[in-house]
Amino acid sequence: MIELGVNIDHVATVRQARLTYEPDPVWAAVEAHLGGADGITVHLREDRRHIQDEDVRRLRELTHIKLNLEMAATEEMIGIACGVKPEMAMLVPEGRHEITTEGGLDVVSQEAKLRNAITPLAAAGIKVSVFIDAELRQVEAAARIGAVVCEIHTGPYAHAFHSKGRDPESPAVVRELDKLKQAGEAVRGLGMRFNAGHALNYFNVEPVARLVGVRELHIGHAIVSRAVFIGMREAVREMKRLIVEAARSLQQ
Repeated sequence: MIELGVNIDHVATVRQARLTYEPDPVWAAVEAHLGGADGITVHLREDRRHIQDEDVRRLRELTHIKLNLEMAATEEMIGIACGVKPEMAMLVPEGRHEITTEGGLDVVSQEAKLRNAITPLAAAGIKVSVFIDAELRQVEAAARIGAVVCEIHTGPYAHAFHSKGRDPESPAVVRELDKLKQAGEAVRGLGMRFNAGHALNYFNVEPVARLVGVRELHIGHAIVSRAVFIGMREAVREMKRLIVEAARSLQQ
């Protein structure tokens, strides 16, 4: 069954705009759980622009679903992850000047560094995921360094969907979906879990949810945005329904 991981970073973004105590990301995580989320994702950035160390600690203690910690492959973050022990740690690229993650991790160019990062995480019992572009060479490199999960970057697909008429049958969108499909097949063929995420929303998520073998979709900004108007629980419930129904249609 396909699962939904809800990224709550931007609940913390709103809080940090005033450097206050609300809205509370942990409260958002509980509401997401009640709406049907299977996991919670947060990105503890090196500059702490939204999620803070205390948020991660409280999420680990107070939530009852899986915690996925997005992180750069730095000594500091590895130490934090090994202390907190989330169910999954996802290694992502990180730039101080980017608004959000702009592309997949280049595993090919830094295999030794990333292998060394994975070793202590795996030893701590943490599943390690890598966030990569839909490229065969990146998938193969992920397998070589010991990742057990690949989250395929859906940003190019989402951009094509938005800019090419919001039509899942347009040639540009079909091309991007085919790249995701081929990457997913390669991930599964190498014995890793196929996850996907980035820039997915209520209008473009269903074709991705129908991809064969996709296990989890990680979605944040769209859900938090809708939650402003209808509440986190209902926003998560709507997204979960969309992805589950899309995945079921594949089996019929």
